[in-house]
Amino acid sequence: MAPRLRDLLLQALVLGLVAWGLLALLAEARARMAAQGIPFSFGFLREEAGFSLSEGLTYAPGEGLRPFYPSDTYLQALLAGFLNTLKVALLGLVLSTLLGLLVAAGRLSANPLARALGAGYVEAIRNTPLLLQLFVWYFAILLKLPPWEKALSFGGALLSQRGLVLPEVGLGQGALGLALGLLAFALLRRRLPLALGALLLGLLLGWVLGGPPLYLLPPVKEAYGARGGILLSPEFAALLFGLVVYTAAFIAEVFRGAILAVPKGQWEAAYALGLEGRDAFRLIVLPQAVRIAVPPLANQYLNLAKNTSLGVAVGYPDLFSVYGTVANQSGRSLEAILLVMAVYLSLSLGISLAVNTYNRRVALRWRL
Repeated sequence: MAPRLRDLLLQALVLGLVAWGLLALLAEARARMAAQGIPFSFGFLREEAGFSLSEGLTYAPGEGLRPFYPSDTYLQALLAGFLNTLKVALLGLVLSTLLGLLVAAGRLSANPLARALGAGYVEAIRNTPLLLQLFVWYFAILLKLPPWEKALSFGGALLSQRGLVLPEVGLGQGALGLALGLLAFALLRRRLPLALGALLLGLLLGWVLGGPPLYLLPPVKEAYGARGGILLSPEFAALLFGLVVYTAAFIAEVFRGAILAVPKGQWEAAYALGLEGRDAFRLIVLPQAVRIAVPPLANQYLNLAKNTSLGVAVGYPDLFSVYGTVANQSGRSLEAILLVMAVYLSLSLGISLAVNTYNRRVALRWRL
């Protein structure tokens, strides 16, 4: 038998055994539920939820995205939890990557203070549990802020125990010039000086002819809350900050290892071409380091997405937290947990697909 055919048969056999085991467990669970007079059904998803969420949007036919109400269904409650999870996960991926790259650069810096701070950050964060860090962010920091009556005001934002209220961003009449400048930048991105010039020219023309492209609408402080603005609740902020700070420590080590893996000759070649240290790193070393870092970065991104389920510890209504409420009220633990597992699996597979697609685009292609 050919080795390739043999490997395919073995993989198919293992996959079949795993599928058979899962189906057997599901059949056993359904039989035990039927013996107790509980039919296995997802019809409960259409029932009224009867509970509220501290924050979150859901979808309603004919209305689009809107706040979740107690009169909505269990399915809409789970959707609101999923959107909350997705919001934290996507923001966390971007912010933790930027912070991790910054810390990695600090650890490789020639400045001894930057190296010491980077090393201390990584060792302190990686060696303490994430759950403990979330408690510190929520109970020891965010809930110790001033009450709403004494909210701190800076840059048009308001900070208090109720969270952070940011100014709303609106589009001005000069936004068209900014859009044209961004389009020109995208088309000319391979010629960076020309692309930056086109972006600046579009921004200036839009500003002169139509005014500022963007403007801020600061929130108005009232007796019982803010009018306008974008509210970041303490629960959302604690979960987001905790995930970003924790994951960035691991991402920093991934980037540091990738940068060190770039051959020293690449630095020397960049210097020979007349590039300075910062330009050599940005144009020569970093693009090669990214190719090395992408596969292990996928693991950290998947960990961040799954760690969002710890939001239940600080009262954030993420998908897992909403599942607990739905399961307790409806008595449909098995059906609900199967849905939650499918959603987390789909989210993880989506992240893996995006990272692998990017990895294939930036991977070097060798000719033999």
